[in-house]
Amino acid sequence: MKRIELLAPAGDMNKLKAAFYFGADAAYIGGKAFSLRAQAGNFTDEEIAEAVKYAHDLGKKIYVTVNILARNYDIDLAEKYFVFLEKTGVDGAIISDAGLISVCKAAAPNLNIHLSTQASALNYATVKFWKDYGVRRVILARELSLTEIKEIKERVPDIELEAFVHGAMCISYSGRCLLSDYRTGRSSNRGECVQACRWNYEIRERGSDGSFMTVEQDERGTYILNSKDLNLVDEIDLLDKSGVDSFKIEGRMKSEYYLATVINAYRRAIDDYYLKGKDYKLNPLYNTELEKTAHREFTKAYLFGENDRTENFNDSQSKGTRKFAAVVIGGGENYVLIEMRNRFKTGDELEVLSPTENLNKIIKVDKMETEDGEPISDAKIVLQKIKLFTPLKLKVGDMLRLNM
Repeated sequence: MKRIELLAPAGDMNKLKAAFYFGADAAYIGGKAFSLRAQAGNFTDEEIAEAVKYAHDLGKKIYVTVNILARNYDIDLAEKYFVFLEKTGVDGAIISDAGLISVCKAAAPNLNIHLSTQASALNYATVKFWKDYGVRRVILARELSLTEIKEIKERVPDIELEAFVHGAMCISYSGRCLLSDYRTGRSSNRGECVQACRWNYEIRERGSDGSFMTVEQDERGTYILNSKDLNLVDEIDLLDKSGVDSFKIEGRMKSEYYLATVINAYRRAIDDYYLKGKDYKLNPLYNTELEKTAHREFTKAYLFGENDRTENFNDSQSKGTRKFAAVVIGGGENYVLIEMRNRFKTGDELEVLSPTENLNKIIKVDKMETEDGEPISDAKIVLQKIKLFTPLKLKVGDMLRLNM
């Protein structure tokens, strides 16, 4: 039986390794050019080749974003880039521009093409058009409902469908926004979005006497363009039955801790769904885990039809119930070697984030040493390597977190 693909973002090699360790089946990455996340770390050509080998050795896949809206001067370079991606063994190129799709087909005929969500595929006729043109997978627009997705799959059954299930939403249609361009001169459609939609805005209304009055939602200001975050962990069964082949998590700009937390939650939920069917959602673990990392108020967006409650009016800030304290990088007989991320002290309790049975186990910080064996009681140097003494057998890649 074909299983749902859990697809994770990765802004750099460390995040890629974390994504796979915590259960992603595939990852999408960006190169140094042609990507809509220019501010992410992104991958050089050599790193793309390394990422492909790393993924394939694990039996996993790598998709590369080539999803800018291209200009004339991009075409020749893009042609060479597609040839490189094909030779490297990339499992798919994510493209939104029709011209670049044509270039890719001619230059790299064996490279799988995935239609980016930026192309706003909203109906079965569009999906069929791209399938007939040689596109293997369509990444659906986020504005679709379950009913619409199901009809697309029924009418075009021989194409893969990918849908976003978690992460930041865009106030503009499928992310096709010009606000960043107008406010800062940085083009969102060229990968340089400053997320101006998240800013605090002021609205002024002209009164009957001709004067202006400031209209505010509350004392914190007005966030009229700020979207909530998507969370569909409770709808895995419905998405699966509607024909979605790949569940996509947003976040190439997010931290490795964020990715680890979210991927771990969805991996466990998907696996539990295959064991228990829709009863998987009776387990509160998945949503509890998703609350532990930075996020805005959650929404199911348009999954069940029109929704006029997708804006996050509260504020533009993220929140979470846990703080990333350290990552495990090694260990010995009675200790784990960790690399510090946020300050903690003896007496604190650290919670384990792991894809293993150690998830949420607690380590009481009683004894710590530097790598050289010097006792310490306060882990306050970022990236310091520390021996944390514990009977728990943790693995490289496991993370430790603190209550906020």
